Amino acid sequence: MSRSPRLAALVAAGAAAVLALTACAGGSTGSSEEAGGSAGVGPVTEGKLTIATGEFAYEPWVLNDAPESGEGFEAAVAYAVAEELGYAPEDVEWVRTSFDLAIAPGPKDFDLNIQQFSVTEERAKVVDFSSPYYETTQAVVAATGTPAADATSIAELKDVVIGVQTGTTSLKAVEELIAPSTDVQVYNSNDDAVAALQNGLIDALVVDLPTAFYVRDAQLEGDGVIVGQLDAAAGDEFAFVLPKGSTLTAEVSAAVDTLRENGTLEKLVTEWLANQGAPFLK
Repeated sequence: MSRSPRLAALVAAGAAAVLALTACAGGSTGSSEEAGGSAGVGPVTEGKLTIATGEFAYEPWVLNDAPESGEGFEAAVAYAVAEELGYAPEDVEWVRTSFDLAIAPGPKDFDLNIQQFSVTEERAKVVDFSSPYYETTQAVVAATGTPAADATSIAELKDVVIGVQTGTTSLKAVEELIAPSTDVQVYNSNDDAVAALQNGLIDALVVDLPTAFYVRDAQLEGDGVIVGQLDAAAGDEFAFVLPKGSTLTAEVSAAVDTLRENGTLEKLVTEWLANQGAPFLK
């Protein structure tokens, strides 16, 4: 999964539309110049670091839609990277972009963009990616009032009915890490699984963590909880997006690598994800 379900369809449609318009204008994605970038793309503003995030930034990635506060996982990561690059907080400037336009061909008004971008070969043809700052995990979402909602360990989930979306890594994670006593219910989409949860057909569903926050906050609207994270990666790696050919790409990657190696990224995951309602289940 390369993006939470709430945006997957919009992202695909938006990216297709942008690419179609580019093609009509005689553009191509065959090289960095043709893709809207050029070798040696420098900072937007000299002496400043211009960082973009979504037109509306959601929790827990950014708290209160205010990335300049540095609160929320991605806001905190952005400022940690800025510090590694030598920028003071007051030298960080924020702009907003849609998800699809950020990864489409064309010039950018940002130096780096952070809004849960998964690294893919197709996207890498038209933008640069930094080293990944986060790898998604699997998470258990339960309906309130069910035994699953009160579970604090994997053992307490073995006798509940769990649903997953077909074609995802969630099924393997459930079977290997939870090993429930009843058959896992498989659905064609996460929306179908959420509907089953709302209708009492299952007690919990397992999705990647970004999707779990969306299911809890936007789809269940107070009638669900994130029971916790499973100690298994879902496979998606989130990274900063930079203009194709940016002079900052190597430096940003080095900064992210340093934050991973010195334990900063792990601490930020604990502070802003695990401690914000998604503990790790043992």
